[in-house]
Amino acid sequence: MALKKCILAASVAAVVMAALPVAHAKTLRWSSQGDVTSWDIHSQNNALNNGIHAMVYESLTYYNSETFEVEPLLAVSWEEISPTQVRFKLREGVKFSDGTPFTADDAVFSIQRAMAPTSNLAVFANSIERAEKVDEHTMDLHLKAVNPILTRQLTELRMMSKAWAEKNNSVAPKDMKGTDENFAHRNAMGTGPYVLESWQPDTRMVLKRNPNWWGKMPGNVTEVIYQPIGSAATRMAALLSGEVDFVLDPTPQDLPRLRKTPNLKVVDGIENRTIFFGMDQHRDELPGSNIKGKNPLKDVKVRQALYQAIDINTIIKNSLRGLGQPAGTLVAPMVNGYTKELDQRLPYDVAAAKKLLEEAGYPNGFEVDFACPNNRYIGDEAICQAVTAMWARIGVKAKLRTQPTATYFPMIQRHEASIYMLGWGVPPFDAMYSLQSLVRTKTSGADGNYNVGRYSNSEADRLIDAAKEEGDPAKRTELLSQALKVSNDTVSHLPLHNQIIPWVMKKNISVVHRADNRLDMRRVVVE
Repeated sequence: MALKKCILAASVAAVVMAALPVAHAKTLRWSSQGDVTSWDIHSQNNALNNGIHAMVYESLTYYNSETFEVEPLLAVSWEEISPTQVRFKLREGVKFSDGTPFTADDAVFSIQRAMAPTSNLAVFANSIERAEKVDEHTMDLHLKAVNPILTRQLTELRMMSKAWAEKNNSVAPKDMKGTDENFAHRNAMGTGPYVLESWQPDTRMVLKRNPNWWGKMPGNVTEVIYQPIGSAATRMAALLSGEVDFVLDPTPQDLPRLRKTPNLKVVDGIENRTIFFGMDQHRDELPGSNIKGKNPLKDVKVRQALYQAIDINTIIKNSLRGLGQPAGTLVAPMVNGYTKELDQRLPYDVAAAKKLLEEAGYPNGFEVDFACPNNRYIGDEAICQAVTAMWARIGVKAKLRTQPTATYFPMIQRHEASIYMLGWGVPPFDAMYSLQSLVRTKTSGADGNYNVGRYSNSEADRLIDAAKEEGDPAKRTELLSQALKVSNDTVSHLPLHNQIIPWVMKKNISVVHRADNRLDMRRVVVE
């Protein structure tokens, strides 16, 4: 009955938010280095996409931006009919931006769409067997097993109009690994506080307040203009000149100057995102490598050598200007399943790394493809350049190539990188999200959906699968910690750091900094 107790407090919070006074209407012009890769809400799972999508499309539940407790959004209440059947009462009077009503048909359709083979959001629906309409404003979710974090996962499953999708040939999510487009890729129609007025990819996006929105805002932004600016220097110049009001990702080297600029302010916060390298542990021979007939990355000694050759403290000091915490595991400290013991990094030791390579049969090192984004994470390209130099000290010749986000993520999902950088935030604040996506052997649906290096370990799989079905919270957490330990012990990935996120803005702007690096536009006030 914990679900029932949770909803009472959440309902009060939602009413308080709706009752807050609204200031005068304003435009917010903001920027970061990347753009959304698609407006199809189930096609690609990354933080920027999800955050911007949430301004137009709403989910059944959502986080309070200050407490990160789950609040009702399009669902006003929920209760357990049985341990594996949860009933959701949907908010009445909600309309999509075209004026049509939101009903249980849309909710069932959206859940099923998120579970489709081309969806990258299936990880949030991993426990759902099926969705069932009870009446026009009631839906049941039938679960494969007890899921203590169901309402947290639902914060990322946004609702789409069934009729709109059917009318516009968008019943299935766009496959981001392919080139075909559906209507939902470039167009949007949700129940949220904003509507998509225009989108010129990599250039400009305009959102306008939705006149049919059911809610009330404490913020006063009626127009949102988003301008992706890939060049760090150009992005900072736009902020200093007043062309933009808010930058999500200021460059580390510019922060001291920005903090001293009279009309600007910087708001800092720790993000629930861990940056790491993944490695192709599937192919028998790596494309472009000078090692023929075998794959060095399949050897745990080689993976450990790469790990111990990385001086993460120097990277954080020089490349990140302090905007990172060294990480020894795949999840940040605020994530369920994390322990301090798991977070202890292997020591930086060049001599030990060389010895490991020699023991693995590569005394002279080897050549390997190395891919990184250049406009997604703080200092991403600079980090990879630094690591390339560090690996060279042990004889590993990493052939670095960098790409913008729009082409980088589809590329690694096609398994076209031998070593790749990825940053993984954890929206449910639960390690299952990371373990199932990144560590679990790739099968179908959510299992291994971002395990693009195709790591596979039977013991890790056993622990992850056991945690999926464990109803006791303490036992479940222990299983997650054990699975993280297997990941550490086998060097499934090379953890780097947890990001520290500074936001910079004009002094007349008030925001709530979120650990998921998401701008809650409902709460933004421009004075």
